Amino acid sequence: MRFIMLDTETTGLSPANGDKMVEIGAIEMCGRKVNPDGVFHHYIHPGRDIPDEVVRIHGIDNNKVKDCPSFADIAPQFLAFIDGATLVIHNAPFDLGFIMNELAEAGLPDIDDVPVIDTLQLARKRFPHQRNNLDALCDRFQIERGHRELHGALLDAELLAEVYLAMTGGRQFSLDAGDESQPASSFAQAVKKRTTASISSNVQTARRTAITVDEEEQRAHLAMLERINRECGGKAIWQTA
Repeated sequence: MRFIMLDTETTGLSPANGDKMVEIGAIEMCGRKVNPDGVFHHYIHPGRDIPDEVVRIHGIDNNKVKDCPSFADIAPQFLAFIDGATLVIHNAPFDLGFIMNELAEAGLPDIDDVPVIDTLQLARKRFPHQRNNLDALCDRFQIERGHRELHGALLDAELLAEVYLAMTGGRQFSLDAGDESQPASSFAQAVKKRTTASISSNVQTARRTAITVDEEEQRAHLAMLERINRECGGKAIWQTA
């Protein structure tokens, strides 16, 4: 079975607010072993400024990406790299939200049906009520991360590979290694898709038949309001609204 460990760095927290990716890192794992030649890594020009508070987290500033390609430029290579694989992502809704949104903006094929394993979801099942971010899991499984001063997509993908192996039985082949996968669309959708779905839902809600209330129900309702008003000393807020 072929897995792709994936991580991204971004300009912020939400593609809905216009945030974009500034780095993407992915590492191939076949037969429970990392393939040293199976690496996809790019710094990305986001087409917008990178806030200083975000630069302090991942160290990627405007100058570092000024001559880098856009995601649309590298997306065909990315789609070819992940073709036929299961993606392994820590906090999949976050990274997939950015990837799916930028694929949609570029007019490229979606990855809705790509199988995805969310290691954060796995960790929360296996270690409930504990810290389960990537750093905490590295510490729990005694995975060396002393060389990491800043977050970086490729480095985090490497650490994720070690964490995933540790959580799923080590380097021995496991028949159920992919049983936790779900389609990417169950974790996230492109912003445009969500907006369309939301509008459709609102339209359906607006088309529902109006609820009718007969006179007896109206009298019962008024009687209940009067009772509540009496019990609160005549201070019900609807009396003065």
